[in-house]
Amino acid sequence: MILQEVIRILEEQSPVSYALDWDNVGLLAGDCNKEIKKIYIALDATDEAIEEAVEAGADLLLTHHPLIFKGIRRVTADDFIGRRLIRLISNDIAYYAMHTNFDVKGMADLAAAMLGLERYEVLDVTAFSDGREEGIGRAGDLMEPMTLECCAAFVKAAFSLQHVKVFGNKDRMIRKAAVAPGSGKSEIGNAIARQADVLITGDIDHHDGIDAVARGLCIIDAGHYGLEHIFVRYMKEYLEKRCGELEVAAQEAAFPYSIM
Repeated sequence: MILQEVIRILEEQSPVSYALDWDNVGLLAGDCNKEIKKIYIALDATDEAIEEAVEAGADLLLTHHPLIFKGIRRVTADDFIGRRLIRLISNDIAYYAMHTNFDVKGMADLAAAMLGLERYEVLDVTAFSDGREEGIGRAGDLMEPMTLECCAAFVKAAFSLQHVKVFGNKDRMIRKAAVAPGSGKSEIGNAIARQADVLITGDIDHHDGIDAVARGLCIIDAGHYGLEHIFVRYMKEYLEKRCGELEVAAQEAAFPYSIM
């Protein structure tokens, strides 16, 4: 299959038009006319992911987070971005990223479904499609009320996590939840506006956490990777259904840090 056809299929899932203005998505390295036989999927284009793509004989590396965010003046092995790009190009591996366009068209609904949210709505509206709101995150009712402590355990089970960080009274009853996979401190105000009892997200620091509780919002910080690793499995299944002639491999879940 030609890369341009693979890109068309990827963009049927998450059109690049839904990406936020500051983002950098789409084909970041490679030839649209290249033949693709094998795709390797990872959350980030780390050195490890690139080496695994090379060893797997992949023709395309697909990630959620873009390796290139800003303009670069040179590509050399003197910095990690240049080193990784050289490794990809020298092994004839094209590179495509689906970031905030997937957050809007993919990640948000997937996370809401994994939490079993009912009657949910867009948390942070960033676009409209055929008169419908689209955007980052979702807010809706839990299947049944539960304490914050039980909700934290539920999140751990839903996303296969060993730990989460919780701000708020563990005995508080939670009925409505907002979820924003990735870095979600900017969504605290939106979660409060949607009258959520808890925001499930990642990258919440000390001050944002305690300030959210003071404003009536509990926080379950499941980690940036903890919520977004679902991209890998989802896209593997999507591509296997849509591109049956291609081989699709995916990086095993591997948290980028350890709790000592």
